[in-house]
Amino acid sequence: MPRRPMHVTDAAQDPLRAALRGLRGRLEIPEHFPPTAQAEADSAALAPRIPTAAGDVATAHSLADATDLPLFTLEPPGAPDLDRAMFLARRPAGRGFRLHYAVADVASFVTPGGALDAEAHHRVTTLHFPDARVPLHPYALSERAAGFLPDEDRPAVLWQLDLDADGALATASVRRARVRSRARLDHPAVQRILDDGTAEEPLALLRETGLLREARERARGAISLYVPEARLTAHDGRYALAYRAPLPAERFTAQLAQLIGVAAADLMLAAGTGILRTLPTAPDGSVARLRRTAHALGVDWPHHTSYAALVRGLDPHRASHAAFLQECATVLRGGGYLAFDGSPPPPSAAVHAAVVLPYAHATAPLNRLVDRYTSELCLAASAGIAPPSWVRSVLAGLPATMATGARRADDAERACVALVAAALLRDRIGETFDAVVTDTDRDTDDTDDATVHLRTPAVTGRLTTPPDAPAPRLGDALRVRLTAAEPGSDPVRFTPA
Repeated sequence: MPRRPMHVTDAAQDPLRAALRGLRGRLEIPEHFPPTAQAEADSAALAPRIPTAAGDVATAHSLADATDLPLFTLEPPGAPDLDRAMFLARRPAGRGFRLHYAVADVASFVTPGGALDAEAHHRVTTLHFPDARVPLHPYALSERAAGFLPDEDRPAVLWQLDLDADGALATASVRRARVRSRARLDHPAVQRILDDGTAEEPLALLRETGLLREARERARGAISLYVPEARLTAHDGRYALAYRAPLPAERFTAQLAQLIGVAAADLMLAAGTGILRTLPTAPDGSVARLRRTAHALGVDWPHHTSYAALVRGLDPHRASHAAFLQECATVLRGGGYLAFDGSPPPPSAAVHAAVVLPYAHATAPLNRLVDRYTSELCLAASAGIAPPSWVRSVLAGLPATMATGARRADDAERACVALVAAALLRDRIGETFDAVVTDTDRDTDDTDDATVHLRTPAVTGRLTTPPDAPAPRLGDALRVRLTAAEPGSDPVRFTPA
């Protein structure tokens, strides 16, 4: 499920930053880890204990040695959690490509049933706010001992995927191994060498395989939504909004992560035990609301054009298209998880509506709880053995746990979007704007209320209509007057102008 990335660069004492701190307090987002959980993390960072097929534990030195693989990490600049590393090569005789993909082995650092495990089940995911992140695991693990820092040996869940010359998945296997990342790369730097033609083969193959996977995605009617990052900057007490468009290197990296998720789903379905990421087809109501949002932002959406075709044709470098792509993330909501143990689910229940294949979350265990369990289930399936008892004991309840975390993340995101809108408009009380009605409802005081979307700035707010005035209708274009906007105290409100 794509999120709406937001980043704010104002000073700590400015209104938006203060409102975001207040929001975390209201949502009871923890600032620190419990002492017992922190102590477990500190101890595990010094001496990870590797789960074995026999159900006991071993040290990292007993792992199969795969440190000869020249793996590298590829993340946004300054990314704190390096939970995946990769290496691409051509298969012999031009038969396609081989992808080595290492995933952080979080189970080697978290003892089932311990205080750290309990805290991870409470947090569920890393939460991202415009000004801060609230991690799933303590710094000692997420940013140090469990992450693939350059030139450091790490326990890993190591995938090997063979692709044919058209980018189709041919074979997949996964095992535990000791690995060593050779370089910490970021998307802008990689994009520069891809563009100027100086990229060495592993990075050149990143583009080649990424383009092949995108072509296969289009052919089956699937779509990956790449959401631009909204960036809010403060100058002399006023806020301005801009967008950063995703780079092609980010798309290619995401395609390989998605490929691991597809391979993981296939392994678990074949074994009859696993947990899939699911997404239903978007309901007509959410698509209709998105069409009204397109109208508000001046984005042309012909009625004969599908959502997937529209999104692929948008230009994220255009502010209106970037704002609309942020709104598109709301359509791909309603996802969940499907656990099964003993027999695979029917194909109709297993297919992810956006991927148009069975799919699993498998590549971000430092940021998402379920990925730790996916790794264990896939390791067992690849080895032809039963999953560990500590995995099976929580498998049935894991979808509900993940749903709780998703609701918390959704609530936080909605609140952040509202605070950003209030910050953008806080010094424009009394001004009028062009808007389109995207949602309507009626309050108990018989005042007709609606949600309106402005074209500039691209934000939403509530419209309060006097009782004796005509009720707003979905899709109406109108002029509205701003009556309230203060982050943390007054949400954005309008009246008809």
